[in-house]
Amino acid sequence: MAALRLLPAVLAVALLAAGCASPLPPAAALPDPPPRFLRQAGPEPVDARWWQRFADPTLIALLRQLDAGNLELRQALARVEQARAGATAQASRGLPLINFSASASDARSDLPDTVKQRGQADARALRAGLELQWEIDLFGAARAARRAADFDADAAAAGLAGARLLLQTELASHYLQWQSARQRGAQLQALVDLSAEQLTLLERRRAEGLAGEAERRGAVAELQALRAQQPALRLAQQHAEHRIALLLGGSASQPVAALQTAAMALPVVPPLPAGQPAELLLRRPDLRAAAARAGAERQRADVAQAERWPRLLLGAVWGGQDLKLNGLDLAPAAFQNVALAFAAPLFNAGRLQAVADAQAAAARGAELAQQQTWLTALAEVESALAALQASQAREALLVDQRDAREAQQRHAQQLLDQGQSGRAPLLAARRGLVAADLELSQARLASALDALQLSRAIAGGWQPETP
Repeated sequence: MAALRLLPAVLAVALLAAGCASPLPPAAALPDPPPRFLRQAGPEPVDARWWQRFADPTLIALLRQLDAGNLELRQALARVEQARAGATAQASRGLPLINFSASASDARSDLPDTVKQRGQADARALRAGLELQWEIDLFGAARAARRAADFDADAAAAGLAGARLLLQTELASHYLQWQSARQRGAQLQALVDLSAEQLTLLERRRAEGLAGEAERRGAVAELQALRAQQPALRLAQQHAEHRIALLLGGSASQPVAALQTAAMALPVVPPLPAGQPAELLLRRPDLRAAAARAGAERQRADVAQAERWPRLLLGAVWGGQDLKLNGLDLAPAAFQNVALAFAAPLFNAGRLQAVADAQAAAARGAELAQQQTWLTALAEVESALAALQASQAREALLVDQRDAREAQQRHAQQLLDQGQSGRAPLLAARRGLVAADLELSQARLASALDALQLSRAIAGGWQPETP
């Protein structure tokens, strides 16, 4: 009874100690994104299957294989399943737990009856019952832990989406480099063949006394320099194919089936109209993951604060038992026990406060990381846009250069057909055209890679031109 009379005082002291905890400051506001990228429209959703807009059947087939074969994606999926299981486990924390228990015992001896009557009885007991345990969530610790686990599951799901996007762009990048290496290898071979033909013509003119040794040596050196570039292109093609095989979960020693029948052509980069809405940025998985992590840390801070408050636990047992002593069969009897327990932290040398302070600092750090993720995302998009604009501008200039080289070749062909010049000017014009094609192929690869970077930065494709 004396303990019961002290209970209100103990409760008051515990509540006062818990109330001295520093409240968590409100979450910091995120920076506002610009209304339009490129300082230039529409709220329509964009198809997240951005890679279909490149209209390359081989690339589409490879990216469809990625989900099934990539081991990193399967690991990320396992992390999602783990986080969801954790959320399910935390959801049960605020609910009562009910257990069923049963026991049977049989103790016998050959002792005399007089000894058995003094406490060494033969006994057989059968017992079964239901047990209830419930920590009543007075101050929200269980609810906050459940919300934190839900945020963790959201962060894991966003991490899976981010891993998929990153691997998709990596696979597409290696495919573009593989196609470009094939294309440039063919163009370089054509350039080598033209240089070899030009060298043969020059040697014939030298034998006729129409060309000197220095001119021949220069042509030989130029031909050898072109041939020296071929191993690097072949290596680039093989390296890209090995990386594609690895991303698909296969062995680099086995050829990738989809590449064996691929047409030799770079995918066409879809046009990028001005005035893309900044809402495209909201699709980024890393932004969603950062927001979920910040939310989880904030909920864990609430859990740490709630741990400083008293706890109320309810326990109950209901059941029945059948007992037999020294051959005397006692009638089955029911039993029950209900208990209410109260626990309040009074002195812990500052441990609970330190845990709460540490978790509050972790929550502030997660919110700052979320702001940094936003700013980084904005910078990545603007940089990707600038890079794509620059590479496409260079590509347009090289297209003009190629057109000029093609016109020069037509003119040289006309002069040859009319007998006004020999074959040497035509070979030089053809070499200039192939060299322009080679340079244009490199520029188109740069444009395509920059388009991939932009697709990754805005987590998908961009809005097409409005008809």
